[in-house]
Amino acid sequence: QVRLVESGGGSVQAGGSLLLTCAASGFTASTYSMGWFRQAPGKEREGVASIDTSGHTSYAVSVGGRFTISKDNAKNTLYLQMRSLKPEDTAMYYCAAARFVGSSWLLTNADALQYWGQGTQVTVSS
Repeated sequence: QVRLVESGGGSVQAGGSLLLTCAASGFTASTYSMGWFRQAPGKEREGVASIDTSGHTSYAVSVGGRFTISKDNAKNTLYLQMRSLKPEDTAMYYCAAARFVGSSWLLTNADALQYWGQGTQVTVSS
């Protein structure tokens, strides 16, 4: 059974940092492209960062230079290091996975992705 379980969310002040973790089970993460998405109340879901099986990464313009995505294939785990957080980063963050897609495609085609986690809430106060 495929599972993606996010953790690491919380409440921080603007300028702070958080490390999100997505633990994958039921499939081999090294053979999947994976990414982070977020959705704030009243807003559309947004691709945040993604990484493909070759290690290529893609980022939303809004988070470039502040967020870093990485994957530990030995641990079957995806990470999102978030720094210099802003109130506009407040959202529910989800990880997702799909096979045979590149990082940029994954970031912009959320509706086509196979597997999703339940999400972890990130709240940034000013």
